[in-house]
Amino acid sequence: MHGGSPHQPPVWTPLLLGVGVGWLLYYWTRVSRRPHLVSSGPLRQFLESHCPVVMEKFCPTFWCPGGRLQTIVRVMLASRPHVSYRNEVISTEDGGQISLDWMDNDESPHFPDSSSRPTIILLPGLTGNSQQSYILHLVRQADRDGYRCVVFNNRGFGGEKLLTHRTFCAANTEDLAQVVNHVHRHLPDAPLVAVGVSIGGMLLLNYLASTGRRSQLGSALVFSTPWNVFASTASLERPLNYWLFNRSLVTTLKTTLCRFRDVIGEVLDVEQILQSRSIQEFDERYTSIVFGYRSCHDYYHDASPANKLQKIKTPVLCVNAADDPFSPGEALPLDEASSHPYLALLVPAHGGHIGFLEGLYPNRQRYMNRVFSQFVGATLQRYDDLRNITKSRSQN
Repeated sequence: MHGGSPHQPPVWTPLLLGVGVGWLLYYWTRVSRRPHLVSSGPLRQFLESHCPVVMEKFCPTFWCPGGRLQTIVRVMLASRPHVSYRNEVISTEDGGQISLDWMDNDESPHFPDSSSRPTIILLPGLTGNSQQSYILHLVRQADRDGYRCVVFNNRGFGGEKLLTHRTFCAANTEDLAQVVNHVHRHLPDAPLVAVGVSIGGMLLLNYLASTGRRSQLGSALVFSTPWNVFASTASLERPLNYWLFNRSLVTTLKTTLCRFRDVIGEVLDVEQILQSRSIQEFDERYTSIVFGYRSCHDYYHDASPANKLQKIKTPVLCVNAADDPFSPGEALPLDEASSHPYLALLVPAHGGHIGFLEGLYPNRQRYMNRVFSQFVGATLQRYDDLRNITKSRSQN
């Protein structure tokens, strides 16, 4: 019989256990946190009463909580639910055309009357369209909630032919105004709500500022909106962000331009534009010129929604992660939002750019869908209450 000590676990086992316990403690105390809600008193009370998601902790996927990881993993893992669209193409005054993709929801049990069925106008990001995963998930959520949807595809990105040299500009709201008027004209009894994502949110906020009290939208919701284009550009030109995000976005823009080089080449030097190595260089050589700006600096100033907040007279909820590499937290208009009667900022500590991933395997868009469902539902069901509190506050 041989003596000896009982079998000992490997020396690294307690070390791994300690690291795991430490990470869990850090996650639950520092990472999983309630979002920061910034708004004036009455609007804040409305949101806290009717949108419980603004009071809940946001618990990002524990293995990718950071902003860059949330942004990247969403692109890699997001599912793409099937949506059947009805396409419509409308003409513009300058000879162009806009592609609209409709999800009519004719079987809606909540709103069987098509004429009064609430209609959601969706605005994708810079290079996006109705087939982006985040748009597909929002459309499916709207379908479950009984609403009709129409996706406003930016010129050249919706599968239609580009008829002029003009595509997208975050400061120019003419196309969006035409789409809103078109939808309202055909559905005059249907409440209208608009939801913008990323630069689609910039365009929507700029539209609300340009229309003021004339806006035909009952409310609006934006996700991951860049507020200050100069701050966003500086962030995206940092070395790591450039290689992860900036380079791929400008490549997509140049690919789109190549598809329509015949019509664009009639007005601009396409080869010079194709040499752009960043979004800013692309905007200097294409966007600012096409839309009549003296410089890219003037375009960026005009496109920044933070410069126009006081002109917004439509209730709008803005969701921005504090670690968004496209819209850095220090650029968020927190002071302005704290006293704005119509605007509220919801700022989770984590979420990245259009990320907001939750769960062990984050292939579904749960957080954005919850915010969408609760906010849109509350503003539609309690529209008169919302308008009364914002109107009374703005008159004080």
